[in-house]
Amino acid sequence: NLAELGTTRIGDCMDVEVVDSTENYVELMKQVFDFEALERLLSRSDFSMVYDAMNGVAGPYARRIFHDMLGVPLDNLLNCEPLEDFGGGHPDPNLTYAADLVRLMGLDRTGSVVESAPAAYDFGAAADGDADRNMVLGKRFFVTPSDSLAILAANADAIPFFREAGGLKSIARSMPTSGAADLVADKQGLGMFQVPTGWKFFGNLMDADGDVYNPLICGEESFGTGSNHIREKDGIWAVLAWLSVLAHLNQDSGAPLVSVRDICVQHWETYGRSFYSRYDYENVDSAKAAVVMGRLTGMIDLFNKLPAEERKITLADDVVLVDCDEFEYRDPVDQSVSPHQGWRFHLEDGSRFVFRLSGTGSVGATIRLYLEKYLPPSEQGLAELPTAKALEQIVSAALGLSDLHALTGREGPTVIT
Repeated sequence: NLAELGTTRIGDCMDVEVVDSTENYVELMKQVFDFEALERLLSRSDFSMVYDAMNGVAGPYARRIFHDMLGVPLDNLLNCEPLEDFGGGHPDPNLTYAADLVRLMGLDRTGSVVESAPAAYDFGAAADGDADRNMVLGKRFFVTPSDSLAILAANADAIPFFREAGGLKSIARSMPTSGAADLVADKQGLGMFQVPTGWKFFGNLMDADGDVYNPLICGEESFGTGSNHIREKDGIWAVLAWLSVLAHLNQDSGAPLVSVRDICVQHWETYGRSFYSRYDYENVDSAKAAVVMGRLTGMIDLFNKLPAEERKITLADDVVLVDCDEFEYRDPVDQSVSPHQGWRFHLEDGSRFVFRLSGTGSVGATIRLYLEKYLPPSEQGLAELPTAKALEQIVSAALGLSDLHALTGREGPTVIT
């Protein structure tokens, strides 16, 4: 009986133990976070949170931790009943598919502020179907996964797990994730790893002998964040980590609330801002997708055959290509080599765009275009500049170079995140 905890003897040779994974997870989280500090944050009259489990497996964990332990009202825990069909929704924690949560936070599907919409909560978060990914929002404010990773790393000492281990040692990110975390690693003297897409590469770093790389924070632009507390990305952990940063920066209960937006703006004023977006072109005809990738490979080959002094090509206004390659990764732990992990185009000002092909099969392929524009801390108006505006010229350059729309017959991306 799976509804009863305990051990059942099957025949003469096997015992089956039914455990409560929620309680096991809670015990682990108690070793990682300061729940008394989190309770103080959530008891503030000027702070409220909402969480959307999207009818996935996060629901029971959310109720146990956020309601039973931290006092968040059940009405603030949305879609916490796990359903086989996820309630007819798509359990992907992004601006497009977590639309109800996004509206509650005063935003639209592009992450832009909807002035006419009330923003009832100061902090919002969502999980995917199996609870390993997360999205974090502030009041009328979207935190990109790339910024989330960088900010958690920059504030790792707010979390006892890292503080008691002598501090964070390394950060790792997937190659398509923005370079925001790299800036933190450089300023704080931490190890920095750029790996192919796929959590197994982070796992190898966690498994390294001794504590050469750990404790470690890692993440990917597809809304996955985690650390070496377990060998997998962890959506609930990421939410508790953000609440821990908020609690650490709001220890004076009499002072005005330091908000999610405040934390992000202060981070940009220290490290600069990496404006970032991803365009997904889903269900592209596989043959047409192959033509696009072949074009990119050919252009990279041609560029790298140019004399060194000629490797500077203007693609659009203020968009100057200075380097390009296909990403190849050599694992520092097992020395394995992973070639052909994406087409990278680096620009003169530290910005870049990247193409990856994934999901090839009978229903077609997905082409992903990653766009990143870096502006230093000295730049004025970092918080006010819309992401779409900041990336405008890079988008034009990337689509022009690849000829993606003409070669695939598409007029635009299926999803923008």
